[in-house]
Amino acid sequence: MRKITWIVGAAIIAFANLAGAVDLKEGGNYVTYNPPRATDVRDRIEVTEFFWYGCSHCFHLEPELQKWLKRLPKDVVFRRVPAVFPGRDGTPGQWASGSALYFALDAMGYGEKLHGDIFKAIQVERADLLSEKGMVNWLGKKGVDTKAFSATYQSFAVRSKVLRAMQLSQAYGLDGVPALTVDGRYRAIAGEDMLAVTDALIDKARKDRGK
Repeated sequence: MRKITWIVGAAIIAFANLAGAVDLKEGGNYVTYNPPRATDVRDRIEVTEFFWYGCSHCFHLEPELQKWLKRLPKDVVFRRVPAVFPGRDGTPGQWASGSALYFALDAMGYGEKLHGDIFKAIQVERADLLSEKGMVNWLGKKGVDTKAFSATYQSFAVRSKVLRAMQLSQAYGLDGVPALTVDGRYRAIAGEDMLAVTDALIDKARKDRGK
């Protein structure tokens, strides 16, 4: 089983200075990808959040992230990727069930609707949402068609998306979450000013595109 480097400390929980300007320091508060990684869109700047429902830091980031998304510039597109790391056989291992949960609900139209509830259920209520049985029991109480969920959860389409999420997690060299990448060019290093750094990196990516 791959050992994951966890991002710890009170700073990651605070997420202060979200709207303030920051000085970008490569290797200090961001890293550069050279060459840039491929993105899903070309006409806008893509910001990708890599997360895991079992991550308390992702849970604490989510409310601030929701506020941040409300002021997202029109030339920026946001997407979520539930991070996955490979097992010893090279197939999706750690966090695969949580990734499949996200993609299955997203396919059913419940992705954003239940995203915050899932975080709360796992982080606060300690609900079992890492096994399919636990997922079905919890989702049934939320009014989700559990038979449709199980079929979607086990589908080839969801398995393919989980595999793709693992490939992206590897391509971006992730060793923990939350992680925010910008335009396939940069990644904000987690810390109290993570979202402010992401804003600055969006400006930087915008200038890069204009060159």
